[in-house]
Amino acid sequence: MSIAARFRIAFPGFVLDADLTLPGRGVTALFGPSGSGKTTLLRAIAGLERVAGGHLVVNGDTWQDDERRIFLPTHQRPLGYVFQEASLFPHLSVRGNLDYGRKRIAAANRRIDGDRVIDLLGIGALLDRLPARLSGGERQRVAIARALLTSPKLLLMDEPLAALDYARKQEILPYLERLHDELEIPLLYVSHAHDEVARLADHLVMLEQGRVLANGPLGATLARLDLPLYLGEDAGVVLDAVVVERDAGWHLVRAEFPGGSVWVRDNGLPVGHRVRLRILARDVSVARHKLEGSSILNTLPARVVDVADDAHPALALVRLDIGASPLIARLTRRSAAALELRPGMEVWGQIKAVALIG
Repeated sequence: MSIAARFRIAFPGFVLDADLTLPGRGVTALFGPSGSGKTTLLRAIAGLERVAGGHLVVNGDTWQDDERRIFLPTHQRPLGYVFQEASLFPHLSVRGNLDYGRKRIAAANRRIDGDRVIDLLGIGALLDRLPARLSGGERQRVAIARALLTSPKLLLMDEPLAALDYARKQEILPYLERLHDELEIPLLYVSHAHDEVARLADHLVMLEQGRVLANGPLGATLARLDLPLYLGEDAGVVLDAVVVERDAGWHLVRAEFPGGSVWVRDNGLPVGHRVRLRILARDVSVARHKLEGSSILNTLPARVVDVADDAHPALALVRLDIGASPLIARLTRRSAAALELRPGMEVWGQIKAVALIG
């Protein structure tokens, strides 16, 4: 299962040139700064932007192939599209908006159960309300449900949380995680927010000025030393882990990943729960020998893989491997030189802070 997309489109002062093979399930994040081409690529995939010479195959179904004179218009593509603004019909209740989505697809082609979608997105108590009586997060959850009830084979989201404040984002992210875990529909998710990408994505496409800088699994892509230059202070890695131990007295849990484990703050997740760990490069330091009497709780044996320049000439980026798991440290070049860091060296990685993503 895969999505093959090839588009080249020229605007005055801007050219999008993308040739991508993406996973046919899970969440692929299209990430980059404003003006990098994320939304243009999404519109081309949706058929809203007709691209001469374009090519698009979604899990075996050809939606565009100009050489074979195939082009499905948007209304014939089995996709759902969620925009920054929910764009609900103001005169219809939540139930009426959902019914509109459901009626867009013939009964014989409906593959998604409406009650299940309502449960997954937690909108059962909202069905009789008009959109004007919903919060921003509630409106977006209804918009996502309406898109899902068209039984799409591909779900597109164009910065769906961009218009929400921090509290509303934290409200809706767990529902997006539930969709990721329980539905098999591939999702292309446009964002320029590092935290959303770290929390939701399985696969990452990085765009800049219409060019594809990187295309690969989230963990491996974030661990590349040539890309943190574009991520700045948010450079770091995301590791898949499992909660294996709880220290109730100190309100900590130990999360284990391939090659090691770390202690993090206990936020109530049970032992055995799968989590993601986000470890920023600025929160990692390196030592030649294991330090005693330090306040840093997580000190792990590691091996230096590479040392590279950072954006500022005073800084360096160090790629470490902890067993099978990557880590990036941001050090001053002076410190890297004093430690005489080189590929293959055995060191200790000291992790000051870890974000546990539920």
